[in-house]
Amino acid sequence: MSSALSSIQSKSAHWADEEPPVGATVRRRGSSEWQLPARQPVRVGRVLARFSMTFCIGVVATLAWQSYGDVARDMIARSFPRLGWLAPPPAPIAQADPAAIAPDQEELKAISFGLAGVRQRVGQIAAQLAAGQEQMTGDITTKLNAAEHDILDRISAPPSQPTVAPARKPAPPPPPPPIAR
Repeated sequence: MSSALSSIQSKSAHWADEEPPVGATVRRRGSSEWQLPARQPVRVGRVLARFSMTFCIGVVATLAWQSYGDVARDMIARSFPRLGWLAPPPAPIAQADPAAIAPDQEELKAISFGLAGVRQRVGQIAAQLAAGQEQMTGDITTKLNAAEHDILDRISAPPSQPTVAPARKPAPPPPPPPIAR
């Protein structure tokens, strides 16, 4: 028991200036009681802040990797040869073929004729659209004018007079004169 006590005392002397680790058994100076140190309450705010910071850093790292992934992989592969498998595969090198580099004049002429045909067709479609728009504008104007005239005719015409006068009730006959007695 004395060896355990001396071990604890030596550890407690080591911890005199700082707080002992959680769960350690210590003896307070000037006291004969053995006590466990009290645990510090966990501060939820700090934990939440640390989690939020970690989460935000992860999101930023993910977005950066998506934007600059190939460049980052290449830099890592050059800096650390063991991580060469991260490097993007090399692009195939095209063989210098003069025919592939300089297109034929006939091919250019065919492309220019095709473009001329496309321009002509686009011009025809634009003309058809303009004509259709003018026709719709004319139809709408005609219908609006007809509706306006109809409304003006209804407003300006006086209400029609009935041709037959309503039958009047005959006036009741005058009361008989009073009889004198």
